[in-house]
Amino acid sequence: MTAITQAPSAASKQRSKVAGNALMGFSVFVLILFALLETMPFVLTVANSFKCLPAVQQVPGAFIPVPPFGVECRNEAGISRPAEETTGPITFNPALEGYNKVFEFNLGRWFINTIIYAVFVTILRLIFDSMAGYALARLKFPGNRILFFIMLGTMMIPGVVLLIPRFIILRELNMLNTYQGVIIAVGADAFGVFLMKQFFEAIPDEIEEAAQVDGASRLTIFFRIVLPMATPALTALTIFSFQGMWNNFMDVLIIVGNSPELYNLPLGLALLRGQFGDTLEWNTFLAGAVITTVPLAIVFFMFQRYFVEGISYSGLK
Repeated sequence: MTAITQAPSAASKQRSKVAGNALMGFSVFVLILFALLETMPFVLTVANSFKCLPAVQQVPGAFIPVPPFGVECRNEAGISRPAEETTGPITFNPALEGYNKVFEFNLGRWFINTIIYAVFVTILRLIFDSMAGYALARLKFPGNRILFFIMLGTMMIPGVVLLIPRFIILRELNMLNTYQGVIIAVGADAFGVFLMKQFFEAIPDEIEEAAQVDGASRLTIFFRIVLPMATPALTALTIFSFQGMWNNFMDVLIIVGNSPELYNLPLGLALLRGQFGDTLEWNTFLAGAVITTVPLAIVFFMFQRYFVEGISYSGLK
């Protein structure tokens, strides 16, 4: 009787194991499919940036930058390159005319401006967001909760609504078309305060109480004890702030829109598109997009673990 009852149990476990493996394989297949769909536009952008303009217009879906049959490309000297036969071997034959032309614009200055904005805004947010988050998490003062909910309410307001009031304030302060106008206007944000507050609340109170018993002041506790423990949250805030400011288009447009020498890469790329009117030179435009995207993509792949940790910290109770 025992052998009879054990046989169906073993068979049931085997079927469950097979079903689990099948489900796992299907999940991996779906994930790989979605990953390919997400990365395909970027791969096509890079490939088309290395094509000559006729090749981009006729075969934009080709992943290998090779002149197709019937398409004649010209090199930098204006000499025609014969189109390759489709029956021949497929070789990597990039055309750098898009990159050569994009560097004719003020790309270097835009790149430096983008670094200046991203670095200084990130530093200010690390200072102000961490201090405000610690105050809301640890300091008990009248209106603490009300102030926190007001701060949360600002996260629900679309950023477009704040553009005109921000523009008027900066105009009254004579800070339009300046570096400090861009940096100070976005030097703190509600998400960073919320992120740091949630992390500080997860730190046990006993650690700070022990420091207070030893005679440490509140500032000493914050800078020498709490902040070193908050390194993961600070790293996540750094990445989020740097990424957001690197891609910031609308704020820079409103604040320094009349000073092309203060443009960042996203705004300069939009200007680059407007230079060509209806006959957009796609290889030049895509070359600028690649130059804008690649540095941030490298940073993302190097610190992607902290992106996930930052999202989890923002949901801590």
